Amino acid sequence: MNNIIIHPSYFPSISHYVAIVNSDIVTLEMEDNFQKQTNRNRMYIYSPNGIQLLNIPIKHSKETHQKIQDVRLETAFDWQKQHFKSLEAAYRTSPFFEYFEDDLMPIFTKKHTFLMDLNIQTMELVSKCLGINYAPEKTIEYFHEVKDKSDYRNLINGKKDSTQLEPYTQVFGEKHGFINNLSILDLLFNEGRYAKDYLKNQILL
Repeated sequence: MNNIIIHPSYFPSISHYVAIVNSDIVTLEMEDNFQKQTNRNRMYIYSPNGIQLLNIPIKHSKETHQKIQDVRLETAFDWQKQHFKSLEAAYRTSPFFEYFEDDLMPIFTKKHTFLMDLNIQTMELVSKCLGINYAPEKTIEYFHEVKDKSDYRNLINGKKDSTQLEPYTQVFGEKHGFINNLSILDLLFNEGRYAKDYLKNQILL
C-alpha cells in the first residue's frame, strides 16, 4: 500500500493532489511548527496578469516556534472577500467555475479562528469536488523522519517543489503560456470532472 504524509495547506498545489490521488492512506502532519513563506497560508492562481499570490493574514505570535495548530487568522482584514474576487477575475470564464462555486463558498463565508481548521476544510471540499475518497489520518507526534510512509511534506514549500506537470488548457494560456503547479483550483476550474484522471497520470519526482 502507498501511504503518504503531507501538510494541510490552503487550497493545495496540484502536486499535493497528485500525491493524494495516487495514495492508499493519507496522513496529515498536525504537529510541526508554522513556517513563513510556505503554502500553509497561501496559494497561487492564474490571474489575467499572470501568476498571482493569495495570502491569508495571520496573527503574529511572540513565540519563536509556534505550533501550526495554534496559528490564528487575522480577522481585521476581509481577506475572504478579496480572495473570492480574485478567483472570480481569474476563473469566471473557465469551463467549471460556476459548477463548483457553491461547493467552495463555505471557505469564503465561514469565519474560522485557526488556520489549520481552514486548511483541513479546503482539502475536504476540494476532494469532494474531485470525487475522490478522502479520509485522512492525523499525526499526534512530530517526527523529522518517517519510515513507514512516503514523505511529501516538502511539497508545502513551493520554492522547493520541482514537480513538472503535463500542460492543460488554462484561461489565459494564450496570453501568458502554461503556468506549472498552481493551486488545485486552477486544475479544477479548467478541467472539472477530468481533473481526477489528470492527477492519476502525473508523476512526482
